[in-house]
Amino acid sequence: MRLLYSKPSPYSSKVRMAAHLCDIELDLVPTDTGAEGDQLTGANPIGKIPALILDDGSAIYDSRVICEYLDRRSGNLLIPQASDAWLHAKRIEALADGATEAAMAALYEKRYRPEELWHQPWIDKQWRRAHRALDVLAQEVGSLPERPNLAHFAVASDLGWLGLRFPEIVEEKHPALVAWLGDFFSAHPQYEALAPQA
Repeated sequence: MRLLYSKPSPYSSKVRMAAHLCDIELDLVPTDTGAEGDQLTGANPIGKIPALILDDGSAIYDSRVICEYLDRRSGNLLIPQASDAWLHAKRIEALADGATEAAMAALYEKRYRPEELWHQPWIDKQWRRAHRALDVLAQEVGSLPERPNLAHFAVASDLGWLGLRFPEIVEEKHPALVAWLGDFFSAHPQYEALAPQA
């Protein structure tokens, strides 16, 4: 199977961590979403990564669906199946991904629009969303089990991206999460190389 991905992408990182846990080997294909190449848009008409091209040539996306697929292929090694544990893992994944989506919206406002068109109230709103989610995550990560699962990978990947793009903001406003991330990689060093990288 081939994974269209990029090293900085938190969602690609989450999938790569999940595949490692599930002992599923993926052929990694570095992909530039800005180019909107035929391989990417043929696999995912939305033009986003990650996209997983299966052995039969069909493709699945986005990261949440890919992780569900990897979990099923592995016999549920990634996502807890008991109702309460499943809900806990999926809620944390949604919080972590949501914080990153909000921060990305703030980043893209400045990256892709001329400065005279920046809308600061929109940027501020996105950061309020991100910080609310991260504040809740800081309370939730202490309840994660020792054995890594999807929730760990979502938090680690999203925090990795936030730390890559906004290190001062994350370190100043969310030091408990920075500490958690350091502890997670210390306990599970095999996943640190799969975190978002520039």
